[in-house]
Amino acid sequence: MLHENAATASTPLDDAEDTASRASLPEVLLLASVFVIAACGLVYELAAGALASYLLGDSILQFSTIIGSYLFAMGLGSWLSRFIDRQLVAHFLRLELLVGVIGGLMPAALFTVHSLLPPGQVMAFRLLLYVLVLVVGTLVGLEIPLVMRILKRHFKQRYALKELVSQVLTFDYLGALLVALAFPLVLVPQLGLVRTGLFFGLLNVAVAVWALWIFRARLRAWRSHAVACAVSLLVLALAMAGADRLSTWAEDRFYGEQILFKESSDYQRIVVTQGQGGTRLFLNGNLQFHSRDEYRYHEALVHPAMAAHGAPRHVLVLGGGDGMAVREILRYPSVEQVTLVELDPHMTTLFSTMPLLRQLNQDSLLSPKLRIVNADAFGWLEQHPTMYDVIVIDFPDPSNFALGKLYSASFYKLIDLHLNASGYAVIQSTSPLVAPRSFWTVVNTVEAAGLTATPYHAHVPSFGEWGYVLASRRPWVAPRALPPGLRFINLEGLPVLMNFPPDMARPEKLEVNRLSNQVLVHEFEREWGKLH
Repeated sequence: MLHENAATASTPLDDAEDTASRASLPEVLLLASVFVIAACGLVYELAAGALASYLLGDSILQFSTIIGSYLFAMGLGSWLSRFIDRQLVAHFLRLELLVGVIGGLMPAALFTVHSLLPPGQVMAFRLLLYVLVLVVGTLVGLEIPLVMRILKRHFKQRYALKELVSQVLTFDYLGALLVALAFPLVLVPQLGLVRTGLFFGLLNVAVAVWALWIFRARLRAWRSHAVACAVSLLVLALAMAGADRLSTWAEDRFYGEQILFKESSDYQRIVVTQGQGGTRLFLNGNLQFHSRDEYRYHEALVHPAMAAHGAPRHVLVLGGGDGMAVREILRYPSVEQVTLVELDPHMTTLFSTMPLLRQLNQDSLLSPKLRIVNADAFGWLEQHPTMYDVIVIDFPDPSNFALGKLYSASFYKLIDLHLNASGYAVIQSTSPLVAPRSFWTVVNTVEAAGLTATPYHAHVPSFGEWGYVLASRRPWVAPRALPPGLRFINLEGLPVLMNFPPDMARPEKLEVNRLSNQVLVHEFEREWGKLH
């Protein structure tokens, strides 16, 4: 058992006649520790939420439940701190080491367990995830009360209670602000989730080390504490050294194929894999296309609208940063300009520079007819009044509120304002077989925006039955001709795509997806969640 030695000879910390200059260094270091503690605690919370979204599905549900559980655990930790009356510094040292090791290793542990579990064992992973969140949250909740009591005990001549609370909470909130900004903009893109967790674990251990130094004269078992600090540093340093290998191994097992490219942008995790069947693109762990059958998806997305128009000149593509939809659009000689609005510049850069991907999109992103804009589609449409003959909307599925707004009545009204009188818009709209309520909610929302909706579907082996919705001011008319060289779409088969069998029929009592309710996100989460 480690103890503080209350009988130790007087030190600069407990000498009532000590000067301000001699006491300032320990005081500043302890206040700085509050800043670091707050930063570390928020990183563990954000890392858990990001991992839950990445491994269990990109959904607002994951972040909401993780943050709620973490805050509850912090409250529990704060309440438990009342039972610690003696050996405050020794307890604080142990606490920092526990938080640093458990919190720092949490992302690596979750990645490893997720990779080792058999397919379909989602509940086991969820259980481990929330156990770790509750443990780390409880430990983090203990930290600030202990620091405040240590400051009050050893600097009681300097601090009134209100000044102490003000100082500690100021540093606490500043640390949280810094990390909240740095996590998505710097930490994850540069370090990745595993290395970010380990880095801040090391910072927690560093707090223990400088507390060990500040209170070295008050700890009877100083050597034991020093050994514990050294072991914790060694464990985290070794994990940091092997982080890249661990991440590579975990992602190889997760994707089951050789990873050609992986990168975390400001918006998403981009992974390109290569296997015997071909090349696949994943965004946040969700399959976006497989090279063996992506032509089915993109031909079905583009040609019913383009060919029905007859002679489109100006075309807008929203999403679709892989350039596959643009490739199909450029088959039409009448096209004069294509504008591609893609939020993530990493996508358009990757698919215009990587030789394998350029081969897949046939260098469509390098076409002189193409103008690339890296911006949020909603905001860009509000600011640019240009009209288009065809608008191709190729966003990821509405798995969270940020994406759900791009399937809302407000968004489709914006689309209407940018469509020429004879124009067509087409929307990829998830699976009418797996998620019929989600699919038909999109149809319902297009109609609520004042447009004529023409739903259709196509079979894409990598996805199954997949749905699309044509939106226009006039009824869709089947085209009389299609460009040469198509591998899937033909004139005879188009009417079949418009036919929905009973198991994909339109349900009753569907709501309109509005910015104020985001019902589509909830429907999507419920229907696709049945598969996990």
